[in-house]
Amino acid sequence: MAAELWRRCSSCKGAIGFGERHWICNVSTCNRPRTGLVFCSVSCWEAHVPVMRHRESWALERSAPTPEEWARAESASTPAASRPAAAPVAPTAPRSSAEARTSSALPVAPPAPAPGGEAPREILIVASKLKSYVRTCSGMNTSDSVLDVLSDSVRALCDDAIRSARRDGRKTVLERDFSRRR
Repeated sequence: MAAELWRRCSSCKGAIGFGERHWICNVSTCNRPRTGLVFCSVSCWEAHVPVMRHRESWALERSAPTPEEWARAESASTPAASRPAAAPVAPTAPRSSAEARTSSALPVAPPAPAPGGEAPREILIVASKLKSYVRTCSGMNTSDSVLDVLSDSVRALCDDAIRSARRDGRKTVLERDFSRRR
């Protein structure tokens, strides 16, 4: 029996053999590698819908792989045990308030770009909200080129706030990291 078993139904735990018909959910969160829900019947699929709170979903009929296809797919994926482990991180001692005060005089590196390269140069301002605000306050129109200038200003403010959070030894940018200009 174990040689013929591909997976077990995610609902009733019934056996789904190699090459047998089964159903999956069309919702992507049910089909992720770690979730991977499979159902032996449509009624088993229907049982999971209220639990997962899907708004709109349906069952998709599929055929289980053959033992050869399954073996090929398993050998192609690398098991977690063979992946290199992450380097251990040395614990840091808690900082005293005196140490935090003296460290603020030290130079702080500029914010590091996003992993994988440069920070994205997207528009950070909601155009419709900005234009509505300007029109309501002044009756004036707003040029689209204003969005680039304001986005650059917001980036500069964020960079300063990131430096402030790093100076304080935090990994969270807080409201107090944005200095108010009067």
